[in-house]
Amino acid sequence: MEFVFLAYPSCPELHILSFLGVSLVYGLIITGNILIVVSIHTETHLCTSMYYFLGSLSGIEICYTAVVVPHILANTLQSEKTITLLGCATQMAFFIALGSADCFLLAAMAYDRYVAICHPLQYPLLMTLTLCVHLVVSSVISGLFLSLQLVAFIFSLPFCQARGIEHFFCDVPPVMHVVCAQSHIHEQSVLVAAILAIFLITTSYTFIVAALLKIHSAAGRHRAFSTCSSHLTVVLLQYGSCAFMYLCPSSSYNPKQDQFISLVYTLGTPLLNPLIYALRNSEMKGAVGRVLTRNCLSQNS
Repeated sequence: MEFVFLAYPSCPELHILSFLGVSLVYGLIITGNILIVVSIHTETHLCTSMYYFLGSLSGIEICYTAVVVPHILANTLQSEKTITLLGCATQMAFFIALGSADCFLLAAMAYDRYVAICHPLQYPLLMTLTLCVHLVVSSVISGLFLSLQLVAFIFSLPFCQARGIEHFFCDVPPVMHVVCAQSHIHEQSVLVAAILAIFLITTSYTFIVAALLKIHSAAGRHRAFSTCSSHLTVVLLQYGSCAFMYLCPSSSYNPKQDQFISLVYTLGTPLLNPLIYALRNSEMKGAVGRVLTRNCLSQNS
């Protein structure tokens, strides 16, 4: 039993352009996120909880994109764009697990920013390395739990005879569209997980805004806000695109719109995250510059 992907362009010229464009973006994603991971592990002054979370986020996004982008590149050049039932289930399981871990980790990072701004004197005592490791591991385990129960439920349903998927890879909405059964349990499980993560982020930023309003000097308020503005930008990008894809009812399913949105959170967000954190954070920008300089000097010598 195989599924056929129908979203790829049929024109041969577009195959080459699509392959080159996706390859370029994927190369930038891998390079940017690896630079962040290497910078955080080699620069001793970046050994804080905020940068530990940022390095973990980059590591997850390297794996997250590796689940689907190489498969998209291979299908772009192949005449038969098919995937087996087991392959589709495996791809969806890893994609949902890592994507969910990414979202849960952003929620943990919101809590980290809350402690840093609202309890600055207790911050080193509260946000220990042990707690950070526990939060990262909990994010990954929660993502795996959500993914496994979701994928097990979807692939226990009967599929229609026409097994064409209007998408580039195996994602929940397009696969559910070829299921010959009416069910909204998958929507409910995703909704519950999304509500929990959004509740934590909203609560954290409510306390952060309240703390910022108590700062009287404009310079102090700006400095405090700059520590969480990068994270807030990434949260809006990731949660905004995922909400359009996963929280909309199946009755409003639009293949073309979902294909575009999936490219945003599969290629766009992982590409923009390193740029946002590097360009809006002087410490991160300096660390990346020193890593690149050391690499250039070592190659020249």
